Amino acid sequence: MLYDTLIQYRDDTTDISPGLAEAWDSSADGLTWTFHLRQGVQFHDGTPLDADAVVFSLTRPKVVLRDFHAEILNQIIALDTFTVQVQLKTSYAPFISTLTGTSFSIVSPAAVQHFGDRFGDGDAVGTGPFKFVQWNKGDQIVLEANDTHWAGRPPLDRFVFRSIPDNSVRLMELQGGNIHAMEFPNPEEIPLIEGDPQLELIKQSSLNIGYLAMNFDKPPFDNLKVRLAINHAINKTEIIDRLYQGTGIPAKNPIPPALWSYDDTIEDYEYNPELAKQLLAEAGYPDGFETTLWALPVPRPYIPNGMALAEALQADLRKVGVETTIVTYDWGTYLEKTENGEHDMAMLGWIADEGDPDNFFYYLLSKTYAEQPAFNIAFYRSDEMQDVLERARTSTDRAERTELYRQAQAIFHRDAPWVPLAHAQRLLVIDKRVKNLRLSPVGWKYLRNLSLESP
Repeated sequence: MLYDTLIQYRDDTTDISPGLAEAWDSSADGLTWTFHLRQGVQFHDGTPLDADAVVFSLTRPKVVLRDFHAEILNQIIALDTFTVQVQLKTSYAPFISTLTGTSFSIVSPAAVQHFGDRFGDGDAVGTGPFKFVQWNKGDQIVLEANDTHWAGRPPLDRFVFRSIPDNSVRLMELQGGNIHAMEFPNPEEIPLIEGDPQLELIKQSSLNIGYLAMNFDKPPFDNLKVRLAINHAINKTEIIDRLYQGTGIPAKNPIPPALWSYDDTIEDYEYNPELAKQLLAEAGYPDGFETTLWALPVPRPYIPNGMALAEALQADLRKVGVETTIVTYDWGTYLEKTENGEHDMAMLGWIADEGDPDNFFYYLLSKTYAEQPAFNIAFYRSDEMQDVLERARTSTDRAERTELYRQAQAIFHRDAPWVPLAHAQRLLVIDKRVKNLRLSPVGWKYLRNLSLESP
């Protein structure tokens, strides 16, 4: 809401459309891209958007993803005041869709230099449709309309994002008229929501995955038979039926079915506790073992209730002799500790930043992102997988990339670094006076055109 990118997705689709760049072109070999910026755009602090600001934003090492700089980017230069050229080291098929991600937001250089380390942590200045007003941590964030936004002033004057950790309390606040929209309803409360004449439940298929990662750096999860046993021990279908209440489907691949290259011919590991016990015995654990199971502390679209899921997984694993102690922390600490590999097994998930399989595979399963702080929290390091993923992201042939990602799914299935759990619908509950709210499959940029009818 505070920032714009050079390229953006159109409304609730994965169709590319102009953002701060009104046009762009590339060389025949795909290594040189030229972006022509909109003129007359200002940052919220009144400084002008120009090519130097774009170069500054896209070369900020604290923000832009590390493999983009190290492996892909050669240089970014300002050709003139409103023209930026990006030179790549190698052909990179997801390049344009990558630029839609929040890591590539264009920020005010003057504000970054003024606020220093505070920038983005309470002092945020972009060109987006809303401007930052206030952030009371743990309570609320307040934004106000940007009257001079290049795409037009948003209909709403003011936005308040409130932090209400409990799902049921959020619903009560919505029913009481104290808020106008909420995320992450409890699945069991959906019939109540659908029966309320003042509320509307919005559902949208989403590019996401919820999974249980097994840490290869922590024995016994370096043993394939143990990882296969864990997969066979979990009654995924029963758990999803109970906890997701029709809002999720079992996962078997690391990418969702709606994403191109998905291989539906792969057969999920069946729920088979006896086979799980046999595999554990073959791995040297006839009596099972003890370990920790890390539970998500906050509701996420891919896992609506981390503690309930952890208890269900714990019960299934106990049946095959695997005793787990459930561990959790506040969200920030949880992410920091899993990124640094402190867990044995940990649940986590991914919501696509872009509509390309690379966005799942490379960040979650490549060796590049198994380095701490890691996105690949299984710390799965496969030369075979790495080779396939590198070739897939440098090919510009969609058919060839599809075949490579199908190979990657087969390798993933064979090596079993996770128990892929669920793909969930994105859910939002709104007061019916809220209009023009559209959910995107890849992000949360659905509030720019939102309006609110008078009572």
